[in-house]
Amino acid sequence: MQGAGPAVCIGSDIDTDLIIAGRYLRTKDRSVWAEHAFEDLDPALAGRLSGAVIVAGRNMGCGSSREQAVIALREAGVVGIVAESFARIFFRNAINVGLPVIEATVPCTDGAHVAFDLDAGWVEVDGKRYPARPLLERMVAILRAGGLVPYWRSRR
Repeated sequence: MQGAGPAVCIGSDIDTDLIIAGRYLRTKDRSVWAEHAFEDLDPALAGRLSGAVIVAGRNMGCGSSREQAVIALREAGVVGIVAESFARIFFRNAINVGLPVIEATVPCTDGAHVAFDLDAGWVEVDGKRYPARPLLERMVAILRAGGLVPYWRSRR
């Protein structure tokens, strides 16, 4: 499974409250979540997410276990997230909703071209390749299916 897009760099220790603030969780309208993604970090960031690859540092998605954070990013059009490390629940929520997450340490400049290949286990930034921690085959299969629910439906 592959993906590519311009980098959106966000740093380390990005918690789920920064991804989607609690004040927007009163609605179940996912487009509202996408529209307000990262609003408290940078109000203009949501407008740059469509087609982008988020590049983060350590502990991406820490904090509360709200699935809405991952859904907000997917609905905003994020292609994938590359980070040095992920909070465990955020990582699994991303797999479950079909948003590729890749553990790798890469340099980041906003707008740099980022490509990844989950099968081969690499991330490229402006043509320079870096190793990525491989995902389990089952996780890649879930991502290919579009998430956990479509994965299980396809197996019936």
